[in-house]
Amino acid sequence: MTDRETLPSPVLPEGWPRPKGYSHAMAAEGRMVFVAGQVGMDPEGRFVSDDFVDQFAQTLRNTRALLEEAGAGPEHLVRMTWYVTDKKEYLANLQGVGQTYKDILGTNFPAMAVVEVSALVEDRAKVEIESTAVF
Repeated sequence: MTDRETLPSPVLPEGWPRPKGYSHAMAAEGRMVFVAGQVGMDPEGRFVSDDFVDQFAQTLRNTRALLEEAGAGPEHLVRMTWYVTDKKEYLANLQGVGQTYKDILGTNFPAMAVVEVSALVEDRAKVEIESTAVF
């Protein structure tokens, strides 16, 4: 990081409780990287597992690799949208999801949305995540 680089920062109005695991808003300026929806496939296009947390982990590894290729890192994430095919399965795995997120992306929690969808284009996919980073 250069002296001139400013990391994105959470925006939290006075009196609002701090959310757990995400930010209500992020402020940033600089070069932007838009990461297309990533699923639990390895770089060769094979699904790593049918387990939700395993697919989630691969999705985050893919996201991190793309950020790094662009010269950014997880600390530059400002927005993520998670699409899950089963809200109950997602909620049942929150502990594993949280630990996996921290293990792969650290403790920067950008503005996020989690949306349940009826299906994803890849039939085996249980989660798809698109992201935006600014650095």
